[in-house]
Amino acid sequence: MAVSGITTTSGTTSSPSTTSSTTDAASASLNYDSFLKLLVAQMKNQDPTEPMDSSEQIAQLATFSQVEQTIKTNTNLESLLQRTSLSEANAVIGKTVTSADGKTTGVVKEVKLYSDGIIAVLDTGKELTVGPGVTVK
Repeated sequence: MAVSGITTTSGTTSSPSTTSSTTDAASASLNYDSFLKLLVAQMKNQDPTEPMDSSEQIAQLATFSQVEQTIKTNTNLESLLQRTSLSEANAVIGKTVTSADGKTTGVVKEVKLYSDGIIAVLDTGKELTVGPGVTVK
């Protein structure tokens, strides 16, 4: 989606350690694949006179499936949050903003969108983090 005056950046503005569902998904897929390999090896090597309890096996598989679905849900939520942030950023362009302490004010000419917030670039050249306490007119 192209919105004029908005710069998207995947970096962070305040916290250096952020988690990405993409990394989590890759890790979970590796673990899920590992689980399936382990399951096959377990079935090949089990004692035929005392096979593995099928309910325990199903419970393990269900747990891994649940983790995989949770990670997919997180990915979708991150996508939704990004689109919402783009809409919010677009709504601020051209508006007058004032910092919470009242010391910085100006008209927003550009917005930088980071993974954890929005920074408004004012017509004065100053940057203002759009967050709690900031007034938009």
